[in-house]
Amino acid sequence: MLSQSPPESICIVRLSAIGDTCHALAVVRTIQDAWPETRITWIIGKTEASLLGDIPEIEFIIFDKSRGKDAQVQIRETLASRKFDVALCLHASMRANLFTRAIRSPVRLGYNFARARDFQWLFTNRRIPAMRQQHVLDAMLEFSKAIGVSAQKLRWDIPLSSAQQEFAAQYRRDGRPLMVISPCSSQRARNFRNWSAENYAAAANYARNKFGCDIVLTGANSTLEQKYGLAISKLCGAGTINLMGKTNLKQLLAIIAAADLLLCPDSGPAHMATAVGTAVVGLYATSNPARTGPYLNRDLVINAYPEACQQFLGKSVDQLRWGQRVRNADAMGLIRLGKVTDRIREVLHQKQEINRI
Repeated sequence: MLSQSPPESICIVRLSAIGDTCHALAVVRTIQDAWPETRITWIIGKTEASLLGDIPEIEFIIFDKSRGKDAQVQIRETLASRKFDVALCLHASMRANLFTRAIRSPVRLGYNFARARDFQWLFTNRRIPAMRQQHVLDAMLEFSKAIGVSAQKLRWDIPLSSAQQEFAAQYRRDGRPLMVISPCSSQRARNFRNWSAENYAAAANYARNKFGCDIVLTGANSTLEQKYGLAISKLCGAGTINLMGKTNLKQLLAIIAAADLLLCPDSGPAHMATAVGTAVVGLYATSNPARTGPYLNRDLVINAYPEACQQFLGKSVDQLRWGQRVRNADAMGLIRLGKVTDRIREVLHQKQEINRI
């Protein structure tokens, strides 16, 4: 334990991505619950700040990577006049590491050597313990433990305005369950996390025919996501609401919060749903859900990752590096529709039973 008494100020470094900043928020809330007088400053990316930046109990220093070197200079100038008792460096990347070096603090806590990507260990002076095979959120919670705070109950409490809640409410009809489908993950090179539009449509039609579900499609405005939205809508027919590219992150969070169920691959919305307590049926074949699955709903995950490892890498999960990705476009095809509809039935049947009580 690094702290004998609550520090006056803590600086958090976690720039991106949406899912990881949701995990980091759980760490911040854990610290706030234990030390309510401690001032929290968070260096965060501009996109992520559009989701979290209105939390009143946290000071945000926003990094806009689109501004290039000017944004980096501005962050360093802002930090030059500040001092912190502790810096928690939850982001191991070269860009984040350079910000870490600029933080004036006697304690700059980073990951242990095995997890300190991009030489993070050169920019920190303390490290969390080495642990094997942790979920990403559990790894981040090691930071709060290291300064003397253990989570009793996880919470996120992301603010939603009345306007954002009203936006979501228009898609929620009385007496009908709502299933949100966020079909696409981030479009990084060789990511291969997306299930087929045909399978998503079949799952949507099952939920509609079996449980009377309303279906809302969400996502960004990329060419791929627009293609998915049109294809799923066409296969599902009238009544499917396509909001692909039509929401900001706060509106998306409000819709997920209003839903009974989110169906998605390994992506930011899965962790947004966790933050608002919405059940997630996660589709995993190219990444390990034990590491990146929806933290509170890993029991609902369709886990084809072991099969994908064996088929495309020729090894079992235990023989691979923790977090090893399966870089094969056919891997998500291992997820069977029947298993997905079983999970949908499990969630919505339980909802029906609760509503009857």
